[in-house]
Amino acid sequence: MRTGETQIVTLRLLKGFALLVDDDRVALSSSAQRLLAFLALQDRPRTRTYVARTLWPEAPTPRANANLRSSLWRASRTGYRVIEASVQEMALAGNITVDIHDAVASAHRLLDRTCGCDDILDRRTRDDLSADLLPEWSDNEWVLLEQEQYHQLRLYALEAMAKRLTTAGRHGEAVAAGLAAVRAEPLRESAHRVLIDAHLAAGNRASAQHQYDQCRRTLLEELGLEPSDALRGVLPH
Repeated sequence: MRTGETQIVTLRLLKGFALLVDDDRVALSSSAQRLLAFLALQDRPRTRTYVARTLWPEAPTPRANANLRSSLWRASRTGYRVIEASVQEMALAGNITVDIHDAVASAHRLLDRTCGCDDILDRRTRDDLSADLLPEWSDNEWVLLEQEQYHQLRLYALEAMAKRLTTAGRHGEAVAAGLAAVRAEPLRESAHRVLIDAHLAAGNRASAQHQYDQCRRTLLEELGLEPSDALRGVLPH
């Protein structure tokens, strides 16, 4: 086992999987990657039985347990302590920083109207909230559920971020956050709304009208729907 008190171990799940020690990427088998990602997203100890059944739901119990033991062994071959395991339970090692944990915490702060968020109204937060969770992993039910949960949370958070930035008079950054929300979900009226509000707050009525027209075209082409009266009412007459 390698040592080093100053080593920083980071697990990235946004935009794709990566395990880093300081700035060096650690090679892992696909099964070990899925085990680490699953434990990171659980964010608490889970029984071995629960982990095995969730990761290999179609396998007989003996095979699922054997797959888990193999994945755990492969993870241990990195030479770093990445999983804490007992006879009954396992969890991601407590020394590992996980990017999505920070992103989720920021999202909840942005959504809490009683919370001051000046320290996270920055590009890093916007980039984290703009990123998909494990975008290339869509072959397991547990991944799809986690992806959808984070997708919905980050949409609301991006909108909240745009509103906060608009209120603070940081119009360019508000537009960037609004654009990120629209890119993430082009059919979401509330995302277009915060972007239009940011343009109007900056005094850019033409940009606001352009955004409304784009929203209208998208809704008509994809859903056959007109924008709501509430969205139409945002624009000055």
